Parts: sequence; C-alpha cells; structure tokens
Amino acid sequence: MTLHPRGALGAWQELNASATIPHCIAQLESSGVIDNFRRLSGESGAEHRGFVFADSDLYKVIEAVAWEIGRSGTTAHDVWLDEMIALVARTQEPSGYLHTWVQGVRPEKKFSELHWTHEMYVLGHWLQAGIALARTAGRTDLLDLALRFVELVERRFGPGRENGIPGHPEIETALVELFRHSGEQRHLDLAQHLVDQRGRDLLPGGGFGAHYFQDHLPVREAVDPIGHAVRQLYLNAGVTDLFLETGETALGDVMREQWDRVHTRKMYLSGAFGSRHRDESFGNDHELPPDRAYAETCATIADLHWTWRMMLAGDDPRHADVIEREIHNALAASVDATGTRFFYSNPLQRRPDRFDEENAPAERQEWYSCACCPPNIARTIAQLGAYVAGLRQDEHGASLEILQLADMSIALPAEVGSGTLHVETDYPDSGTLHLRLAPLHAADGARLGVRIPGWVRSGTLTPAAGPERPLAAGELAAQRLELPLDEVDGTVIVLDMPPRWTVSHPRVDATRGCVALERGPLVHCIEQVDLPGGVEVDDLLVPAGATASAREDGTLELSLRHRPSGGELYRSLDGQEASEADAESVTVTAVRFSRWGNRGPGAMRIWLPREH
Repeated sequence: MTLHPRGALGAWQELNASATIPHCIAQLESSGVIDNFRRLSGESGAEHRGFVFADSDLYKVIEAVAWEIGRSGTTAHDVWLDEMIALVARTQEPSGYLHTWVQGVRPEKKFSELHWTHEMYVLGHWLQAGIALARTAGRTDLLDLALRFVELVERRFGPGRENGIPGHPEIETALVELFRHSGEQRHLDLAQHLVDQRGRDLLPGGGFGAHYFQDHLPVREAVDPIGHAVRQLYLNAGVTDLFLETGETALGDVMREQWDRVHTRKMYLSGAFGSRHRDESFGNDHELPPDRAYAETCATIADLHWTWRMMLAGDDPRHADVIEREIHNALAASVDATGTRFFYSNPLQRRPDRFDEENAPAERQEWYSCACCPPNIARTIAQLGAYVAGLRQDEHGASLEILQLADMSIALPAEVGSGTLHVETDYPDSGTLHLRLAPLHAADGARLGVRIPGWVRSGTLTPAAGPERPLAAGELAAQRLELPLDEVDGTVIVLDMPPRWTVSHPRVDATRGCVALERGPLVHCIEQVDLPGGVEVDDLLVPAGATASAREDGTLELSLRHRPSGGELYRSLDGQEASEADAESVTVTAVRFSRWGNRGPGAMRIWLPREH
C-alpha cells in the first residue's frame, strides 16, 4: 500500500521522512538521550539527562526509522541504526537488563519501584522497535537484545513468580505483538498475566492514587476511563490485543463498554483526550473545557492504536470515524508545517493572555524535557498506511476495504485477485474519489468496500458504465458502499461536504450555547491573526442562520457579529441583551484547526457563542 505525496497523508509521510525523523535523531543527541547510554559504557562523562523513561525516545525513533524503511526502502539511516544497536548491546547487562537511569543514577531502584521507573514501559517500546525492524528491514539484532530483557522480566514477574505490574502500561500490547511475530505462547501468557494482576493493589498510589495508574479495579470490571489518559489508552490497546488473540468474552465486553464511554463522554471535538493538567488525566464525564484542555498528543496516538484494534475486533463504523477525526485534527495540529516543531498539549482555545505552562507553551516547541510526543508522532506517521485499508472476509467472500480516504495505490491481496487499485483524490480538500483498477484479475465474488464517513449526508456514485446516481439512504446509514471488484475501474464517488455547525452534548458546560464549524472531517477555528483591527476573537458571536462558504485555499468565510465585551465582569441580563443588539457584522476567515498556530501564538477559538 502506497500513500501518494500528492495527497494529504502521503505528503505528511514525505515531510515526516525528510524533516521529522532527522530532527528527532538530532534531538536525541542534543537532549542527552544517547549520552545516557554512552556514559554506562564509559564513552561519555556527561551527567544523566532527562526523565527516567528517556530511553524510550530512542526506541520510538528507531521504530519510526523502521517503518520508514518499510514505506520507502530508505537506507539513509542504516549507519545510525548500526551505531545505536551496537550501543544498546554494549550497555545491556549480562542478565538482559537495560535502563540507563536505574543503572547510571539509582541502581538500588532496579525493579523496586515499578509504579514509577517505567522499566517495562521502556521495554515495550524497545520490543516494538525491534519487531518493526525485523519486519521491514529483516534485521533481528535489536529484537534479539530486547528478548533477553523479556526473559528476565518473565523469570522475575511471570506467571507463578513475584507479583508486579508496570505503572505505565505499554508492554502488554508489545508482548502480544511479540507473540504474533514469534508464535511463542509464553509471550501471550506474560501479557495476560500482567493484565490479570492489574487492580489488585500492587502499585503504591502515593500522592496520585490507584485511579491514576488504573490499578483501582480489575480490568474486567473497569468500564470507566479514568486517571492518566495515556496510561489508560495504552492499557486498553493491550487488553484489546488480548481479546483479539484469546476471544475472551469478558475482555471484549469491557473494552466495548469503555470505548463507548471514552468516545461519547470524554473525547474532544478534535479527537483529543485528557481534560485536566493535573495528572494528565481524564476528567469527569462531559468535563471538556476547550481552553484548559490538556489533550496530550500521546493520548490521541494511544487512542488511535486502541481504536484500530477495536475496529479489528468488531464492525462499528464509529471506529473509522474516530480515527479520521484524530488523524486530520488533533494529530495534524500537533506538528507544524516544517515538521520540526510540536505541541505536547493541544488546547481547543487559546486566550489572548494565556500564560505558558510546562508542556503547554503558547507555541510549538522543537523538543520537550518530557519528549514522549515528537518521537511518537514520527513513528505513527511513518506507518499511516496501516490504517487506510484492510481485508474483510465473511460468509459472502472476501472484500478489500477502503477505511480512510486518501490518494493511494493498493496491490490487491490474493484473496480478492491481482492487480493494483488506484484511489485518486485530494481529500480532505474535496470529497471526490476516482477509482482505477488495472491490470485486474478478480476472484469470484470479490468486492470493494468504500467507507462513507459518518458526517456525509449526500453524495453520488458514477460507475464506469454510468449513469450517475445518488448515494442511497441505506448506504449512508451503513457508512459503506459496496461494489463488485470487476466493475470498479473508472468509478467516481463524490461525497458532498458543505460547511456545517456542530453543537456539543448539553452536559458539556464549557461549550453550552456555543457552536463549532466543521467541513468534511476537518474542524475549523478562528485565529486572532486573521481578524481586522479592533476585533477580538473572544468577542465574536454567531448569528442565527449563519452560513460559511469554502474558499479554494481550504479556509472558510463567514459573517459573524462582533460585540466588544466592555469592562464589567458581571452585568444584568438586560444589559447583556442590549450589548448584543449593538453588535456589528464582520466577515471573518476560519482556518483548519490542524494548521493553527503557524503564524504566531495569538488567540484562537473553535467554539463560538451563539447570539441570543
């Protein structure tokens, strides 16, 4: 599967390859991550720098390089990979243990503070990098080293051994993937054992409490998403992986229930998660303040991983809708147009006088002291192609499924035939898709399924043999268009995508009485930089019946009302209504949320109050 650079996702992968990955490699040096390894082998006298889990940044960047090798066949990083893997080998203890902070700073902490030292979390990322390299480059040296650490963990904390679980989940999903890669049941058993122990009071809560670590209830009883958002979502990815491999009903049931609660009560419009800066955590149901959103980039990535697995486990069209929302909004907004500056926290509103907070600065940064997000972005974008298509097999036979709309080419899997499907589109700029398939040898009864996003209300289908017809109500409701594969070549699909106003659930207090503007999969916002002098973004009102029109550059134009707020903190209701009556019309531009902040750190809003 190839995403073409003329399309939005393919162009992003090219930027990731040419800018983001090299930038991450350079930052691993300047931030001290690589020196942390070198000091253990006597190759550096520098002090340890970074958090206890900084080693994971190296493994995530290696994974990004691995997926880029699989995507493009690049050899640009081969020498660097040789050096890094050799360095890992030199610093690993004979037992298999490797954790630079513990070994070089506090060796007495080895396996003694699992809630905080992130040893298994780091190992999880190490495993994922090693598996990616084995699959894309055919080299197993990094994975072989990681396996020694896995064996150590298994001897110490495996079934029938000492109790212990990681404070930060991640190793669970990595172990299941290791089982898939190796076929060795013991890796699946270890993942199962770690999940089964959670919620049994094994982690000291300290000042955070068991909820922070998702250790308050056994996994099969924990239907409410709670605590540190990234931890919860990584755990869910691992639990869903277990369900996919074991078919255990209880795991599937709890994951479906929690997925519903996460995405109907605790997801931001942008596809972000985590409403509280304190503990980087989920808030209460419907607690979604746009200006105070923590919305960590890693939480969106973790949910992308989880939701993809939920899609594999079921047939709910909401899964693909959520993935689309995340990719085109929260994830896209987390990196700037150069591919070298990043948001850790992704608020949906920025006030003119908002002060900077740790990991929530006014502008994207080149790196962070807690640098988990930039390498996570790099590895995710390098493997975007994994999310756009799949193979469905049911009682009717096999079908190739287009799950995310993008400009791409797909070599047909043998189950449906042979040949290459080309999807030509400038989505999400427009909803037009041209399908070409050649040379084609379709299997009997083979089909093509094309996902219709949940936001679509109308569109047309024009088969090669004609004539054009409107998309049927049943196709829109099912969010899927099914075509015989041998009739696909020359088909044109048009999804109508007029701008639309969106409201939040009435219990979301922070945005009650407000509306947000969307077009297709894209959330839009208004930036102060686009407003005329004397007009403040926080003083705009949406009049009844307001509409927006799309421009060729992807922005939306609309007429709003501007009401200067005045100096009174509180006023009578009569005074408020009189003030709105004096509001003046102003024409404004709404830009894609994914592109905000590229012209400076000014004010921004997604949610706009409606005029009474």
